[in-house]
Amino acid sequence: MIVRDRPNLLKLFFILRGSVIQRIFPQVLFVFGLSAFVVWAHRFDPQIVPSVNSGPFALLGIALSVFLGFRNNACYDRWWEARKDWGQLIFTSRDLARQTLILDEADETSGKAARRRLLNLTIAFAHALVCHLRPGHHATRTLARMPDDLVPGYTASRNPPDFLLREMGRNLAGLRASGTVSDFQWTLLDGTVGKMSATLAACERIRNTPVPFGYTLLLHRTAYLFCFLLPFGFADALGWATPFVTALVAYTFFGLDALGDELEEPFGVLPNDLPIVALAETIEINLREALGEADLPPLPQPKNYMLM
Repeated sequence: MIVRDRPNLLKLFFILRGSVIQRIFPQVLFVFGLSAFVVWAHRFDPQIVPSVNSGPFALLGIALSVFLGFRNNACYDRWWEARKDWGQLIFTSRDLARQTLILDEADETSGKAARRRLLNLTIAFAHALVCHLRPGHHATRTLARMPDDLVPGYTASRNPPDFLLREMGRNLAGLRASGTVSDFQWTLLDGTVGKMSATLAACERIRNTPVPFGYTLLLHRTAYLFCFLLPFGFADALGWATPFVTALVAYTFFGLDALGDELEEPFGVLPNDLPIVALAETIEINLREALGEADLPPLPQPKNYMLM
């Protein structure tokens, strides 16, 4: 995710990091070249490339803008919902750290060990969720906070984050069976773990349910056809200004389309995707501090304006 102060007007036109121009530059350049060729051909022989009424293009452009706006709103809703889910996970993790303080009072030795195990599992869950949502991300941070006896089960599981939640539930059940916590305390702690499970399910739903492909395909095709046909409607009216106008229109439509693609997959590694690694590291730092650890790393900071 891009994290930076708003640039001044001059810098605004030259910023590349976080912009979609690098992804759509070949398409915009092609539209510019096609427009220049259409203008030249129209002036060279108007019978081969005749003038076309530009009225229908204006109506189609308005309709396409509305449809692109609807799609981008839908994609942004996915991005914002994913951010809210991770915000809820941060809150739930801190809440669990506070609620498990009762284990320190229940039994000075085994209670503290149980609390440390639960919070380490919570840290491992946050990092495991990153690996689950962002395939290819290395599980080193997850394994570093996980008890050694759970590593074989974790690596064999088809849903590693859910495996860790089941282990947390098993630990809480053991504490209730031993009388370390009361029924009310167990209900409270188990409910907090349940909120983490709800976050996992919500993130999986976003990752596994994309925007309907037919809708995306329709907008892709319409945007490309519109930009490729646009120079034929303005070659006579605008002359050699046509390539610049059509390139600007192509930048807008292709840019909105590309930005929607980025927001549709909020857990990816593109510049405008969510910084879930940084959020997981924030959870780790918060819970390690709750455990009384002093040698803590600094909170994640953007590098070259990017936070991943």
